Amino acid sequence: MSVLICKNIKTEGPGTIEDYLIKNNIPYTIIELASGEKILNPDNFNTLIMMGGPMSVNEDEIYPYIKDEEKLVRDFISKGKKILGICLGAQIMAKALGAKVYKGHKEEIGWYAISATEDGLRDAVFSSLLTHNSKLSTVFHWHGETFDIPEGAVSLASSALYPNQAFRHGYKAYAFQFHIEVRKEMILEWLKDDQDFKQIERETETFFEEYRSRAEKFYKIFFS
Repeated sequence: MSVLICKNIKTEGPGTIEDYLIKNNIPYTIIELASGEKILNPDNFNTLIMMGGPMSVNEDEIYPYIKDEEKLVRDFISKGKKILGICLGAQIMAKALGAKVYKGHKEEIGWYAISATEDGLRDAVFSSLLTHNSKLSTVFHWHGETFDIPEGAVSLASSALYPNQAFRHGYKAYAFQFHIEVRKEMILEWLKDDQDFKQIERETETFFEEYRSRAEKFYKIFFS
């Protein structure tokens, strides 16, 4: 197995995903798309990870590498390879699969619950991320856009503000609106200037370790 990780901006890296890959000796390559690095030889990889970013997927004229990622999504899916899209990465997946991506009515920033759908609860990979025996699970959000569920995909979760929080396409491609990959220091650095920083800092102390544990359970199944 070899993992291709596409970063859309320098500050939004693979975090605990990279920690897991290193710990388990899984080879990976990180491409800094915003720095002009190109995606070469995608056939050398069997797993694609696309990270977040503050730009819109609809700004692909400004950020042309978004179109490259859309092509990667379609290529990996056509070849039955694994994909995980996070935040902007999830929105890129949605657009690549023909769905609309658009601005939400309100930003969702901080620790908020998602509610798993019945399909989400039945999905052996996605359900590993959920709080044990609970339909509601607290996750970390930082986004202001959302997507429709692509035709043929399965909705896995919703939240009070955003009805489409996660989907699966086929059996190997997963898209999460929320940030599964965050390390504690990433959250505090990203939101240090936010007006609600003190609250987010307190909630991070409360939720983070259990969240990281759930993320690692997901990684174990997803990368197996």
